[in-house]
Amino acid sequence: MRIPIALMRGGTSKGVFIDQQHMPIHRELWEAFLLDIMGSPDHRQIDGLGGGNSLTSKVAIIQPSLSPNYDIEYTFAQVSIHDQFVDFKGNCGNISSAVGPYAISKGFVSTKEPVTSVRILNTNTNKIIVAEVQVEKGEVKTEGCYSIPGVPGTGAPVFLSFSQPEGAVTGKLYPTGKPQDQIKLGNRLLNISIVDVANPLVLVRASDLGLLGTELPTEYTKEQLKEFEQIRALAAEKCGFSNRENATKLSPAVPKLTIVAEPADYMDTNGNFHSSREMDLLIRMMSMQKPHQALAITGAICATACAFLDGNILSDFIQIKNEVFRLGHPAGIMDTKVELVGGHIAAIKVARTARMILEGAVYTKNSYHLLEQHA
Repeated sequence: MRIPIALMRGGTSKGVFIDQQHMPIHRELWEAFLLDIMGSPDHRQIDGLGGGNSLTSKVAIIQPSLSPNYDIEYTFAQVSIHDQFVDFKGNCGNISSAVGPYAISKGFVSTKEPVTSVRILNTNTNKIIVAEVQVEKGEVKTEGCYSIPGVPGTGAPVFLSFSQPEGAVTGKLYPTGKPQDQIKLGNRLLNISIVDVANPLVLVRASDLGLLGTELPTEYTKEQLKEFEQIRALAAEKCGFSNRENATKLSPAVPKLTIVAEPADYMDTNGNFHSSREMDLLIRMMSMQKPHQALAITGAICATACAFLDGNILSDFIQIKNEVFRLGHPAGIMDTKVELVGGHIAAIKVARTARMILEGAVYTKNSYHLLEQHA
């Protein structure tokens, strides 16, 4: 079958964008359909559109909204590379940055120059994200001078505002009801914080794992990666996503293991030096059981919120809480901007770049009952 699609980069991720009218009519077929077009399961994804990496094995399903409260409905899918599984539990902030440009390019929203605001309902989390997209002569502007760590070159910034992002997946700020929990890891007890803001994270101090927090993705041992997944699986069980034995298969994307540490000097993946004075926090994340090459936007949003909350393991060592919060990740420094109302977080804003890479059609290996027939 021939299915119209677009391939877009959003932030440090890349994904397939599909108009929901081209998806199978029955939701239970979505998983098989997406595995088909992405070429999963296969570590190379050689027979599909996936790039053999969790950051490039993503799908955005989009349709115009009939609600006056938002313009676009967007469903995110993390397609497993190794398993016959698609995770719809959480959102991807980087992919979200391309949703506004996609909607404008498809004529789903009317444009306003020089900036068009697109109100996006993420159906995974039932939260609204507002994207501010630069527009020139009715078209999305992609050229610009803004750069983000982890992406070569520059582009026009896309500003994303996450409003009231608490309880995005579990419905609770602290899914266990507590800002800190203890888990048993082998013969020792480990303090963790499970926090759900934009996406659920399980936070653990680098020092508690025998790490500095400055490690780069290639520097972890197999034993350490195995231990990271054990922690994440225990947190998934506490969130009610799956029991610990099946968490890797049934809930591989959430919660996301996040290692935090106090600011320190480090070299990023491009060989650039960063001083401790450039950041408020060192952060390292896992993505689908592998080290994230940069930083998930939802992870940055959640970590920023934690810095302004009390009692969790991150807030214990964050002393200065400025409007702009700086996170040191493997590829560089990411800034978030906090909007406070009455001392409480009203929204957290980040800037990304995004662009259309390809627009065309993908051919499936199998047939599906779609909403309409395609030539």
